[in-house]
Amino acid sequence: MPLPKDSMFFGFAEKLTDEQRTYVDSIFDNQLTIVNAKGGTGKTTLAVAVAKLLDQPMIYTFSPVEEGAIGHTPGTVEEKEEKYIQPLLDALDAINEDARFALYRERNPDMINDQTWIRAKSHTFVRGTNIIGSTVIIDEAQNLTRGELKKLLTRIHRNTKVVMIGHTGQCDLKNPAKSGFEPYLEWFRNQPYAQVCELTENFRSPLAQHADELTW
Repeated sequence: MPLPKDSMFFGFAEKLTDEQRTYVDSIFDNQLTIVNAKGGTGKTTLAVAVAKLLDQPMIYTFSPVEEGAIGHTPGTVEEKEEKYIQPLLDALDAINEDARFALYRERNPDMINDQTWIRAKSHTFVRGTNIIGSTVIIDEAQNLTRGELKKLLTRIHRNTKVVMIGHTGQCDLKNPAKSGFEPYLEWFRNQPYAQVCELTENFRSPLAQHADELTW
C-alpha cells in the first residue's frame, strides 16, 4: 500500500520528486527501506512523516560517535545525546508536530500523554530488547559499525518497519572501514521485503548543494 492518493501528506504530496515518492512508497510497502542520500534531501523529514501516518510507536535511534567524550560532559544521558536528535526535531517541526508532546522525555514527565509517540535513544538501548509493533528510524546509519547495526536489526519483529538512513560519502567514525551501512545496504538490496533508495536533490540551497559536491 503506497502513499494514499488522496493524502495531502502534510503538504508534501504535490512537491515530492520521483525519487522522494519512491522512497515514501517504499516505507509503506516494505518492512525495510534503506536510503543512501546526502544532507538536505528530505530523508529524515519524509521518514518521520510516514511514521506519523503509520500510527504506531516510533523509535528514533542513532550512534553517539563521541560517546567516549560525552561521558565526561555534565547532564543526564538524555541531555548529553540532545544534539543527535536535532534532525528529528526539525522533522517534527516540518510536519507541525509539537516535540514537547510527541517526544518522550524523562525530564518532562508532565508532558507525556496520549500524544506521545516517539522515543529517541542511542543504539545502546536495544541490548536485550525486542522491538515489536513500531516504526524504527536509524538515522546517520553510516556512523554505526557492522556489529552495532546487527545488534539493532536482529531485534526487529515482523510487525515492525525499519527505515535506515545514511550516506556512504560521509562517515564520522575514526575508521570508516568499520561502518556497517554500505555492507548492510548491499546485503539487503535484493530481499523481497526491502528496498534501497537514493535521493540526489538538495533542497536547502544551491550553495549547500555545491559545497557538498567538493571531493577531497
